[in-house]
Amino acid sequence: MEKNKNLNAVTKEDLWYIDNYILLRDYYDRTVSRIAARCIRLGNIALEEYPFYPYIIDVLEEICDTGDYILERPQLYPYVEKKIAGGVKALEQNLALYKQELENNSSPEMIKQDPSELNKMKEALGEIDKSVDPTVGAGMNIDDLMDKLLQENKPKEIESKTESKE
Repeated sequence: MEKNKNLNAVTKEDLWYIDNYILLRDYYDRTVSRIAARCIRLGNIALEEYPFYPYIIDVLEEICDTGDYILERPQLYPYVEKKIAGGVKALEQNLALYKQELENNSSPEMIKQDPSELNKMKEALGEIDKSVDPTVGAGMNIDDLMDKLLQENKPKEIESKTESKE
């Protein structure tokens, strides 16, 4: 029975994780806002183009790790109910959103480290060998497409006119 009490005991380290989670969430929101403002001042660049964008991913990873630590310890739930608005349910929902955000925004360095991932990105962006691609004309602007169609149809029109004169 003594061992069960020790397993369910809440330590200072456990409580630190709850406080850290709350602080990290606030810090993440403020960091994203600050970097978004900086991106505007740098010529309205995309957040992902900001040179220190991977730092946001690092903060997201720490939020997720901290949230997982808390959820894995039911003995912390009474403290979560007191410290986090909406309690454990809100923690689970917010953590799911943070994990989705993390999954959707892997850093360019992560992609660079995985060659197969880099090839997938190149294919998705159209950076593949076009000589064997039957959809070579895809992605043209309307003027280029019309010029191409006119050039392709031009010999047919000339042949048709020549045949009708004979």
